[in-house]
Amino acid sequence: DRDGADALRGGELLGEPLDVDDALWVHELIGAPVVDTAGAACGTVTSVLANPADDILELDTGALVPVTFVVGWDDERRVVVDPPEGLLDVV
Repeated sequence: DRDGADALRGGELLGEPLDVDDALWVHELIGAPVVDTAGAACGTVTSVLANPADDILELDTGALVPVTFVVGWDDERRVVVDPPEGLLDVV
């Protein structure tokens, strides 16, 4: 109830980590190198921006990549993206 929830105010709630195959977690994305499906370097993730449509990876190159175009991790723990032509072009 409300009183019970209010009693937790200011406290710290902890939960067991989820073990989900093929999940990408924000804390793992920050600092991760990004490559395209051919293995070409695209930059490094500097932040993940919350966006109503899809979260967006901000790269150190200035490029913004919606997570829609993330296809997974490779064996070297790099983020693999399959962006449409021109998405990574920064002017």
